[in-house]
Amino acid sequence: QVQFVESGGGLVQAGGSLRLSCAGSGSTFSINAIGWYRQARGKQRELVAAISSSGDSTYIEDSVKGRFTTSRDNVKNTVYLQMNRLEPEDTAVYYCTAVRNGKPLDYWGQGTQVTVSS
Repeated sequence: QVQFVESGGGLVQAGGSLRLSCAGSGSTFSINAIGWYRQARGKQRELVAAISSSGDSTYIEDSVKGRFTTSRDNVKNTVYLQMNRLEPEDTAVYYCTAVRNGKPLDYWGQGTQVTVSS
């Protein structure tokens, strides 16, 4: 079984940057595509970005395209979400989990809070 621990969130002013980390445990980490999701208060969880198991292919949701990128280091069992030019609308709890057939697997961690002040 794979477990994920997100970190790197915090409070930042609009226009600032943060880099989130998603540390995975388990020997199967490197064979899983990983998705980054966020959930703002009162809203449903949504996919923000995803990366293939090898890291060769990424998906970035339209609302963050050009501002967010994702990468991974399978030696360190870690996936990253680089967030630039943050906007107040990016405020949410950010989660990562394995993705299979386009759907998130139920390996949700505690998430990391990102708050962007205007």
